[in-house]
Parts: sequence; C-alpha cells; structure tokens
Amino acid sequence: MHISFSKAAVAYLSPYLSSGEKQLKLLHDTEGCGCVMSGVPALQLVQESTVDDRMAEGDPFPFLYEPRHEVFFEPELRIDYSSDRNAFSLKSDSQIYTLNLRFIKS
Repeated sequence: MHISFSKAAVAYLSPYLSSGEKQLKLLHDTEGCGCVMSGVPALQLVQESTVDDRMAEGDPFPFLYEPRHEVFFEPELRIDYSSDRNAFSLKSDSQIYTLNLRFIKS
C-alpha cells in the first residue's frame, strides 16, 4: 500500500510529525459501526506501532496500517487537505473513499 500526500496535506501534517515522536496510521475505524464491513477510514497520530501494525511507504510520509484491513483499500491512495473545509480527503484512481477523512490527534 502506498499513499501520496498533496502539498496541502504535507503542509498541514508536517508540524505534527516534525519532532519524529509521532507517526501516521491509516485506520479502518469500526468503533460504533457494529461490523467490520461498515468501518470508515481515518488518519491517526500514534506514539508507537503495535504488534498488529505494518509500515508502508508514503510520499513523503511513511505510515502504519493493519494488514487485516488492507482489503478495504486500494494499493495506491491519495490524501489531500482542503483549508476551506478544514478537512482531509482520501481517494484513489477508482473511487473517493471519503471527503471528510477524520484526523485523530490523540
């Protein structure tokens, strides 16, 4: 899996990642959904990886993800940030996953 981050997304995320203390993680968030098939994508800042995480290459940020959720995403993804809407979007060449990608800072 690979994510390309737009210039706007890089500008927004860089201050959170510049110290090297936190990493990005692409989630398939199922909390409150009742079923893994009803999950929604989210982007989370984490202090460290878990035993379930795998590191993937991104441009320019590497990111973590859980291989069991890889089936919900295409191999090539793009994350953009809109300052007008104060929101991230997650897309691929074939679909728009969400125009309101949740960014979890905790």
